[in-house]
Amino acid sequence: QVQLVESGGGLVQAEDSLILSCTASGLSLTFSNYAMGWFRQAPGEQRDIVAAINRGGVHTYYEDSVKGRFTISRDNAKNTVYLRMNSLKPEDTAVYYCAAKIVQYSTNYYTEPRDYQYWGQGTQVTVSS
Repeated sequence: QVQLVESGGGLVQAEDSLILSCTASGLSLTFSNYAMGWFRQAPGEQRDIVAAINRGGVHTYYEDSVKGRFTISRDNAKNTVYLRMNSLKPEDTAVYYCAAKIVQYSTNYYTEPRDYQYWGQGTQVTVSS
């Protein structure tokens, strides 16, 4: 059974930084066969893409509001994907979820929630002004 476990969330002040981690276990394929994504969901809002990364870590995508502030990366040897968040703003407050999609040979990243088969339980990020 695939499990994705996020960590690193918390309460911070505006302009602070956080690093979120998501470690996968129970995978049927090696971690490098999965494209990964970070999504976030604020109360009353839909779940939206924040950043995505392809299986090899070469190709990445960022939602416009986080470009230049957030960095997605992965360590396939550790089955882990990271989201480094700098210059945090109150509007970044949300529950952050990581997601995994089996891709095997594709080198694409994916930005729609419906593309992903596996989800973590989420980690709360709260940014105070």
